[in-house]
Formats: sequence, structure tokens, C-alpha cells
Amino acid sequence: MKILVTGFDPFGTDKINPAIEAVKRLPDEIHGAQIVKLEIPTKFNISADVVKAAIEKEQPDYVLDVGQAGGRFGLTPERVAINLDDGRIADNAGYQPFNHTIHEDGDTAYFTQLPIKAMAKAIREAGVPSAVSNTAGTYVCNHIMYQVQYMRDKFFPGIKAGFIHIPFLPEQVVARPETPSMALEDMVRGLTAAIGAIVDRDGKGDIETVEGTIA
Repeated sequence: MKILVTGFDPFGTDKINPAIEAVKRLPDEIHGAQIVKLEIPTKFNISADVVKAAIEKEQPDYVLDVGQAGGRFGLTPERVAINLDDGRIADNAGYQPFNHTIHEDGDTAYFTQLPIKAMAKAIREAGVPSAVSNTAGTYVCNHIMYQVQYMRDKFFPGIKAGFIHIPFLPEQVVARPETPSMALEDMVRGLTAAIGAIVDRDGKGDIETVEGTIA
């Protein structure tokens, strides 16, 4: 089994992005699955081109995109991506869409194929806070989650894909009082557990439990 794991580069006023920092530190193999790591730009559309090229090259069984969600307390596997770009800030190319439909021929929303409840449970069992999230926002994180689901719908029906948000690093909240953060090693441990759950639940579907939600 091969899993493509992507992480965004820094954006906005931050000089570091925990997403790519954590992805780079993942093991090369988790529960027997090969882990392919990829840095992607925090840019609408361009990020999708980079991921599509990687899917074509690597032919992964799964794609897991990782992004920063400043203000969240734990790792949050995402349930759904919506067909909308609405940027609170410009991306790294200076583009800031408002109420923009990502694909006119795409579904209004796509649900993940990943076992998000099993992932959240595994992350917490590894000693890291986690809950299922029902919103990936409307910035580049939701954009890439939606784009990969669109690719699955139109081009790569054999893959399963999803997204997980991670918090700020401690150094990112020095000037952000009362904002949650998490040590990088804890993020890596949590992501490793989440990917392990993906491998372990392959072909079995998700677990039927309450794993908490973030609206």
C-alpha cells in the first residue's frame, strides 16, 4: 500500500507551517504502508496541479492532505469539502477569491473516504487531542480537499482521500495570547497514529462510535 501525504508551505504572516514540518518527519513506512511525502504551495489551483502530478507519478492508494488550522486544540480529521473558495486572506500567489465555485461540474460537496472516526480515536489513544471536524473552511485547505475529491470523481476512481487539520506550533502563538498550540513531536505522533488507522481499516470502513465533532 502507498499513501501520499501532503503538507502546505508557510503562508500569511507565519514563517513556518506545522503541516509540512510534521509531514517531513513522518516515518517512511507506517503499518507496512509506504509513505510518500510532498510539500505543496498554499495557492489556490496551483496546489491541485502539484498534487495531481504526484498522484499520476506515484499511483497511491490513499491521499492524505495536512493543513494548519490556527486556534484548534487538536488534530481534526475532516468529514467534508465544499465547492467554494472564499479567502479570508490572499494566498501565496496574491490571489484572494470571493464566493468562487471551484468546479462548475463538481458536486456541491464531497465526503471523505477515510475512516475519520477511527483516526480520531487512534490519535487520542496515542495521547494527542483529536476530534472529527465537519468544516474544512473555505481557504486553501478546503480547496485542496475538494480538488482531490474532484480528481477522484473524474480521473482517479481507485484512490481514497481526505484531509486533517493540525494546530499552531508553540512558536507561532507567542504573539497570539490564549491560542492553543501543540509540540511538533506530538503532531507527528498523532499523524502517525491517524495513518496507522487508515491502513488498519482498509477495506473495513469506519468505526461506528461518537468521536466528537468540531462544527
